[in-house]
Amino acid sequence: MPTPIIALNDIRKTYNAGTPIAQEVLHGVSFTVNEGEFTALIGPSGSGKSTLLNVLGLLESATSGSYQLHGREMAQASEDERTRARLSTLGFIFQFHHLLPAFNALENVQMPGLMLEGDYTSARRDEALALLEAVGLKEAMRKKPNELSGGMQQRVAIARALALTPKVVLADEPTGNLDTKTADDIFVLLRRFNQERGTAFVIVTHDPRLAERCDRKISLVDGVIADDRQIR
Repeated sequence: MPTPIIALNDIRKTYNAGTPIAQEVLHGVSFTVNEGEFTALIGPSGSGKSTLLNVLGLLESATSGSYQLHGREMAQASEDERTRARLSTLGFIFQFHHLLPAFNALENVQMPGLMLEGDYTSARRDEALALLEAVGLKEAMRKKPNELSGGMQQRVAIARALALTPKVVLADEPTGNLDTKTADDIFVLLRRFNQERGTAFVIVTHDPRLAERCDRKISLVDGVIADDRQIR
């Protein structure tokens, strides 16, 4: 049986709770994220995909329901516990890479290690260099984000997401602002890390071509899971 890394049970998320403008965005969402899975999360705009990804990433708290990370309940965890859990277990890739403009590619990839350990270490630098080499950017390690193309910036963001060897990488439209060829290249790169490292991925995408190339597809409609199926 697959080993669950994340288990959500009856997750509900309400904005402006207790006010006349309260709006429930997630309505009792339940599913697991298992080791090594490569999952597409799809659905129309406004279906709650980004909210669900934020809950999965411990960036937002659910209003109610259970969130277990490696069997540990995170619903009542302190912000410090949630921050350390994010750094130690989760990686993030966004459509707009959010690289720090004042730092070069190598420093950006090292940033999660700095946040976790409070210092740059030789081991983290070596890992960052290995990751930049893996994404084909070792020669660009001294370049700052504004010296890199959009696809190159996204590859740095992928390296950064993998810097602490996360169990799960959450990707919000990671190819959404890229041309088709570059998007395909990025997808292949994510898939390679999934297969070589066993890292699980949950990828929000509007691109049906990419969704069909994943192993599992979860469809979210109006804040509920309308379909959850294995593709292969």
